[in-house]
Amino acid sequence: MAKPIISADSHVTEPPDTYVTRIDPKFRERAPHVVHDPKRGDLFVIDGMDKPIPMGLIAAAGKPAEELRMFGTRFADMHRGGWDPDARLADQDRDGVAAEVLYPTVGMMLCNHPDVDFKHACFEAYNLWIAEYAGAHPDRLIGTGQTAMRSVDDGIRDLRRIRELGLRGVMMTGNPAVADYDDPMYDPVWEAAVDLELPLSFHILTSQQDNFKTRGPKLNSFMSIIRGCQDIIGLFILGGVFERHPKLRLVCVEADAGWVPHFMYRMDHAYKRHRYWLTAGALSRLPSDYFRDHVYTTFQDDWSAFQVKDLCNVRRLLWANDFPHSDSTWPHSQEVLAKHAAHLTDAERDLVLHDNVAELYGIGGPDMAPKPPDARRAPAKPWHASNLGQPS
Repeated sequence: MAKPIISADSHVTEPPDTYVTRIDPKFRERAPHVVHDPKRGDLFVIDGMDKPIPMGLIAAAGKPAEELRMFGTRFADMHRGGWDPDARLADQDRDGVAAEVLYPTVGMMLCNHPDVDFKHACFEAYNLWIAEYAGAHPDRLIGTGQTAMRSVDDGIRDLRRIRELGLRGVMMTGNPAVADYDDPMYDPVWEAAVDLELPLSFHILTSQQDNFKTRGPKLNSFMSIIRGCQDIIGLFILGGVFERHPKLRLVCVEADAGWVPHFMYRMDHAYKRHRYWLTAGALSRLPSDYFRDHVYTTFQDDWSAFQVKDLCNVRRLLWANDFPHSDSTWPHSQEVLAKHAAHLTDAERDLVLHDNVAELYGIGGPDMAPKPPDARRAPAKPWHASNLGQPS
């Protein structure tokens, strides 16, 4: 590679004390926490959610497919780099990745919590933690904050605080507390995002539509997890949000990209043929034009994304390794890219693997290049909430 590879979508593994020690004191007794179950392993328990979060898949990168399990994993046995920023550099070096844009894990599930005030408190606590984590190596760990979007004013305050903490983007909850994102009431929020240079990220599994309720075998549910992101993209395009905010940038995270050309074509067809009897916002261009200009898509193991680069905008394609989740290409990303990107020109390869994401988040600097082991700092101390409770 002529330029260092950057993953546009990787994750952290929130340590057991992430929320308990940083959340607003009035929510401390309800704070998400880890318990150990003798049969099911360590579980993240979240008050107000029916089921705890098992740890079997959230840090299963590198495991053979036949070994993937939801239960039976202890936090201490998972990839240390998920919560230790110094150990993370070794994980990056092993995969040939120079930097990563980081998203939460537990925080993804919290996006669908029914109590918006509790969700807001959890996100404030997470933002403090991820700022600490990413701040250890800011050229290689690119942190994104979270907002619960309780209201327009709250959303703007969240964006400003996220920027003050040194974070580079904002992960949006799939469903805001009031109205929907195409409502003009949110225009001040989008203006703030543009002014603060914070791309809006919508990750799979963070919308109410991501409920895994599909027909047939359970595996069929895997095919539905991109729908929530597609709905949001359609909302912003057909609802006229990008028409009103020509500098707004949206990142569709972990929903792949091979489907993009057909999605753009179908939106154009709908607009040309059906806009007179189906409502939509006022648009001055075709829907596909807004997609090409405003929407970035991240993908990991998506061979088709590289094949359709000429049918969409290659400057909006962002490769990722999804470390340390179960769908990650780590530690075999170089092998995957050698196969999937073999037909790309050097310039195209640099765009998808480096330039696009570097420009989007302002990534760069002498500390971004992978370091030899003896140049890295000593590992950070382990999390200090080590006494885990009993299962609920």
